[in-house]
Amino acid sequence: MKVLVADKFEKSGIDGLKAAGCDIVYEPDLKDDALTQAIKNTGADVLVVRSTAVTAPMLESGALSLVVRAGAGYNTIDVATASKRGIYVSNCPGKNAIAVAELAFALLLALDRRVPDNVADLRAGTWNKKEYSKAKGLFGRTLGLLGYGNIGQEMAKRAHVFGMPIVVWSRRFASGKENIADAPIAMQMAKSPEEVAERSDVLSVHLALTPETRGLVSASVIDKLKPGSYFVNTARAEVVDYAALDKAVRERNIRVGLDVFAGEPSGATGEFRDALASHPSVYGTHHIGASTDQAQEAIAAETVRIIASYKDTGKVPNVVNLAKKTPATHMLVVRHRDRPGVLAHVFDHLRNGDINVQETENVIFEGAQAAVARINLDGAPSDALLKAIQEGNGDILDLHLVTI
Repeated sequence: MKVLVADKFEKSGIDGLKAAGCDIVYEPDLKDDALTQAIKNTGADVLVVRSTAVTAPMLESGALSLVVRAGAGYNTIDVATASKRGIYVSNCPGKNAIAVAELAFALLLALDRRVPDNVADLRAGTWNKKEYSKAKGLFGRTLGLLGYGNIGQEMAKRAHVFGMPIVVWSRRFASGKENIADAPIAMQMAKSPEEVAERSDVLSVHLALTPETRGLVSASVIDKLKPGSYFVNTARAEVVDYAALDKAVRERNIRVGLDVFAGEPSGATGEFRDALASHPSVYGTHHIGASTDQAQEAIAAETVRIIASYKDTGKVPNVVNLAKKTPATHMLVVRHRDRPGVLAHVFDHLRNGDINVQETENVIFEGAQAAVARINLDGAPSDALLKAIQEGNGDILDLHLVTI
């Protein structure tokens, strides 16, 4: 299996892929047209990327069957095109959670104690203990969390140790999927993002970017923040209305820590100008939340696990683009002797009846003399078609149709 690694990747990951029997092409500086051409020229089966964008032309240019995002988010990958072409997309969720939470908390502490300004004045030869002795402190101040995935949970652990009450809004709690009372740390649940903002002294954003979360932290949320409160975003710029945030900074003394920005340079270095980042009340970092040695080693190990599993079993851990629910409306259950041609006979008749198979599994009974096939269909076969299937092959023992 040929693997094209088109981003910086840990040596332990390269070694692990080689040990798994993969043929590695390591070209960490590839992007845009050069990456498209490399995918075509190498005939790679698997593409590994970190921050590099994976576009439709890239996915259409070669023989890729799996793209692994060596990180958590996958908004830089054209998942829709991958799905159309039957290319798996997988990621490494949770492996950078501690690293991102550490940076988010570092930004929070920096905002409260104005650490960057302290450092800048000292380097400039200015001593100003009078000014920098002004700090609110974090103990007893309420942390609001928008999102309670892996990173949000790590933030809650750290806030709890700092003595901060926690209020959270998350779809897992709002939908009833999970009960906040079962969380390992005592928290209060808010009914909406607006309520979290209203109740918080510090609001920290930990939402994955999806169509539902894009722009979710809107002006209606930001306007609920108390004057002088803190706002931290280490998730994605696209989930926050930065124009509304800029207004809050300028008009209501909101102090902000950001690791993500709109219009970030595509490469690791480059010129960057941003009005929000230049404001004295905004501390920014260079989208480095996941960039610790510990996180990258963990991500590399997970990437190796994903690719090795695909190579050895055909199964892809952490796949993000398989349908949660197919268009299937009926299941055809066929008990049959385990002999060649039985399922081909069934599928031929379904095709002739213009019925599409959505999913199928064939389970063998002990002794390998008989099996049962469960075939999910996008429509109901007629009685005549079912009769033709059963009577047309003597190895079919029984069949019945179930409405899904």
